[in-house]
Amino acid sequence: MHTTDHSPRVLVIETDEALAQHVSSDLKEAGYETAIALDAISGLRQAKEFQPSLVVVDRMLAGESGLSLCTHLRSAGARMPVLLLMARDAVEDRVACLQAGADDYFLKPYRTDEFLKLVRLYLQSDAPSNEQLRFGDLVLDLSTRRAIRHDRIIDLTMKEFELLKYLMEHPREVLTREQILENVWGYDFMGESNVIEVYIRYLRLKIEDEGEKRLIQTVRGVGYVLRES
Repeated sequence: MHTTDHSPRVLVIETDEALAQHVSSDLKEAGYETAIALDAISGLRQAKEFQPSLVVVDRMLAGESGLSLCTHLRSAGARMPVLLLMARDAVEDRVACLQAGADDYFLKPYRTDEFLKLVRLYLQSDAPSNEQLRFGDLVLDLSTRRAIRHDRIIDLTMKEFELLKYLMEHPREVLTREQILENVWGYDFMGESNVIEVYIRYLRLKIEDEGEKRLIQTVRGVGYVLRES
């Protein structure tokens, strides 16, 4: 575990210069180091040079969408959390956000307190914890937020991690969609259970990558259960 002599760094990639400055000064006041990029090309360059701990990207960037910028970052091997600023919140927007490799999103209009709360959630210092959850051949490491199956290390986004953690904390217990929404997404998402289907699909792709046995079972009309068959 490295010692942090400097504050976590946040890169803000935002075409609207006034908003970029506003976000940046809020972050500085909260104790983060910041850098601003006004377009995708300089954003990608800064991501390499500035080595941020977290990147904030507007979905609407000049010349390129924030989504394709996320895809570029991920294909270049960037592993830091990426938060998208989005104006719309339909399910297909969330799905697009996930598919591009973003970890989460923040809805405009920009609100300082809520935004900083989300940033803190992703940058809270990983207190060394040796805690692991196990189910069959699947292990979830709570300090690195990674899953391990058959010696294969699986990177998860924050929401994938929270969903898998919730399932692994209640093995062989049928969890309704409502319970999952409330515990993983919070009350804001009530009534939007198809967002769960999307995440379950992503989780299954990751943890059953090598044709391994299915662990997350669908209980039709009810929800999901973690069990071996």
